[in-house]
Amino acid sequence: MKDLAELALNTLNLKGVSYGDIRIESAIKESIHTKNGNVNVLTRSDDRGFGIRVVKNGAWGFAASSDPSKESIQRTAALAVKVAESSARLKTKDVGLGEAPKITDKYVSKVAIDPFTIPTEEKISLLLQVDELIRKVKGIKVSEAKLNFWKTNKLFASSEGSFIEQEITESGGNISATSVKNGETGSRSYPGFLGGHYKTMGYEFIKSLNFLENAEKTAEESVALLSAPEFEEMVTTVIIDGPMVAIQVHETVGHPVELDRVFGTEVSCAGTSHLTQDKLSKFQFGSPIVGITADATLSGGLGSFGYDDEGIPAQKSYIIKDGLFTGYLTSRETALLIGQKSNGAMRASGWDNIPLIRMTNINLEPGDWKLKDLIADTDDGVYIVSPTMPSIDDKRLNYHISTELGWRIKNGKLAEMIKRPSYSGISYEIWQNCDAICSKDEWEIWGVPSCGKGDPMQSMHVGHGASPARFRNIKVGRKR
Repeated sequence: MKDLAELALNTLNLKGVSYGDIRIESAIKESIHTKNGNVNVLTRSDDRGFGIRVVKNGAWGFAASSDPSKESIQRTAALAVKVAESSARLKTKDVGLGEAPKITDKYVSKVAIDPFTIPTEEKISLLLQVDELIRKVKGIKVSEAKLNFWKTNKLFASSEGSFIEQEITESGGNISATSVKNGETGSRSYPGFLGGHYKTMGYEFIKSLNFLENAEKTAEESVALLSAPEFEEMVTTVIIDGPMVAIQVHETVGHPVELDRVFGTEVSCAGTSHLTQDKLSKFQFGSPIVGITADATLSGGLGSFGYDDEGIPAQKSYIIKDGLFTGYLTSRETALLIGQKSNGAMRASGWDNIPLIRMTNINLEPGDWKLKDLIADTDDGVYIVSPTMPSIDDKRLNYHISTELGWRIKNGKLAEMIKRPSYSGISYEIWQNCDAICSKDEWEIWGVPSCGKGDPMQSMHVGHGASPARFRNIKVGRKR
């Protein structure tokens, strides 16, 4: 790989580029899904290739290939240069890149048990046992269980002298139960997200999820939802669990602070942003207790790594501090435009894609409360858990999300279960109404393996550290 990288950079040097880099990647993915007692999906893929990015005549060029031969390296490098030369004819200004350190390093994510050493039969057996436990509960019509694993090796080399190798292993999954009666459906998933929970860890994370111990409870709550009432629309106090907070952070904070959205250079899938440059360090986004960080250094976070795809080291920076909007997610190019250095947020979803500004681990910093005390401190309201599909407008302002279930809070205690409650509001107004956040003891880094952005779309793995939090004067209603 090193010889191929050097060949690419030498070729680019002969072509007269002002900057060039190459990413050589190989990725293994394994997916196992069971449904109603049968193996529904069993796949294992091995994807390899490289992408070359250049700046010439003040414009970007990119080309990629799955053929790792010397001839292909030279041909692809020449194509990237040709793309840049063509793009330069239509440029409005030259590309500028902020400084980057020259780094030679190797980074390997922490793994106790390599998931690819666990026999496939053992993984299938676990899922089928879970599936059987779910279907034992009367009223269940559909039971599902899933495991997904990734191992990615990548090499980054640049014309500025960096040479970085990384190996990142990721694991996760989920279980779900669906009950049906008289045309009514009850759906419940574990843990947290309908799509599952993931971390940059090995098979030890799957063991920690305790699927077998939680299968029956998941099924019973699915059946209980069949007879639970819907929530009448009202403005009230809302306590949301960690996964709900994680998705709220993702949609209302993570996407709008991507600086390429602010500049309008990337608007596909998730729109632009209301957090324009004039609001930086001036706009009170949330209440004074709200602190939100971007931190790619967290052990186990799905958005953790050693270096981004521009060779910038993983780091922690504040996005919201004491409720004030203080920072963006940036690249070398965009950070330069606002007089800053990149905070290492450029990533591509594979060798055949150009890097974009992406979330790392975007986290709500923990507070001081315990969930039981927070509920006891709430006279009237609703406790909502387990997000389903959110929606938000293309400025990242009007936010709405439905959930799997919740409970009424009356006189500081959980009362009756309610089915599929939802809440909505203007994104920053919701955060301005945050008056309590639970402590580090109830804080978890939730993994989201399917964050979409770009055209063609790239699906990225990101994380969100969160604990339950309380919000006042929130519009709550039924799923619409």
